Amino acid sequence: MAKIKKIALLTSGGDSPGMNAAVRAVVRKAIHMDLKVVGVLRGYEGLIKGDFIPMNSKSVGNIIQLGGTILRTARSEKFRTVEGRQEAYEKLIENEIDALIVIGGDGTFKGARIFIEEHNFPIVGVPGTIDNDLYGTDMTIGYDTALNTVVEAVDKIRDTAASHERIFFIEVMGRDAGFIALRAGIASGAEAVLVPEIPTDLKALHQQLVNYMSKKKTSSIILVAEGDDAGGAFQIKEAMEKFGGEFDMKVTVLGHIQRGGTPSAYDRYLASRLGIASVEALLDDQRSIMVGMINREIVHIPFNQTIKHHKTIDQTMLDIVDVLNS
Repeated sequence: MAKIKKIALLTSGGDSPGMNAAVRAVVRKAIHMDLKVVGVLRGYEGLIKGDFIPMNSKSVGNIIQLGGTILRTARSEKFRTVEGRQEAYEKLIENEIDALIVIGGDGTFKGARIFIEEHNFPIVGVPGTIDNDLYGTDMTIGYDTALNTVVEAVDKIRDTAASHERIFFIEVMGRDAGFIALRAGIASGAEAVLVPEIPTDLKALHQQLVNYMSKKKTSSIILVAEGDDAGGAFQIKEAMEKFGGEFDMKVTVLGHIQRGGTPSAYDRYLASRLGIASVEALLDDQRSIMVGMINREIVHIPFNQTIKHHKTIDQTMLDIVDVLNS
């Protein structure tokens, strides 16, 4: 493998708090290793168009505390095509770029893996997604901040729920995975948590609410991942109304506030470690891998594994929700 002298860096897919901390770490580690580094604007779409900007230590000053991504992000339909990926490769070669670091989630890594297969180009991935659904790392960048955002919101809603003796169905992000709902549910004391991985028994949920009322519990919080098989918070509320009962029920959809905001201390730390590790991996002749952290140690997971395998819900945590509400 030829010696790496210049690397490119992009963020792709949904933004997550801590991406900027990862960008900062990549740039400063690259400079420390006497490498040139360029940022790619708007993810794979920018790669195709050649939207490159030179980056130096000053470029990433005062960004570690910022949410979102200074490189911006966009979805690229063109990169899904052979022609689009060929254009991206040509732009990399034209700009004498030797390797690429991508920060994102499952879709980002799928695109990177296909690109490597077609062009044998060195790419290392950094896991940045609030969903925490990537196999091969205990935590993804942005997950901890999203949890804190959800818990803070639930705490505030609970004040209103208790004051008005209401049941609130609070919908959180998680189209395919319930990690946010489950951990935030435990942390906020939610009375029930509904996730995509476990089929929702609407009749059992209704009976659970009836039981709460019989215990003179006047308010409840039900956390619902958006991908729950019952159809989401509004549909579940409608189902509860059809079953009947003297319930005053409301729905709150937290939406994209879960993506934004100042990254937590842990997300800044995680992003910094993984950003540095990604540069070190490239210099160690690694390609087609994601850098992750398991048991506080840096690991390298091949893209085909992190894409093929799916992180599973821990049944123990579901049991904890039941125990704490018994």
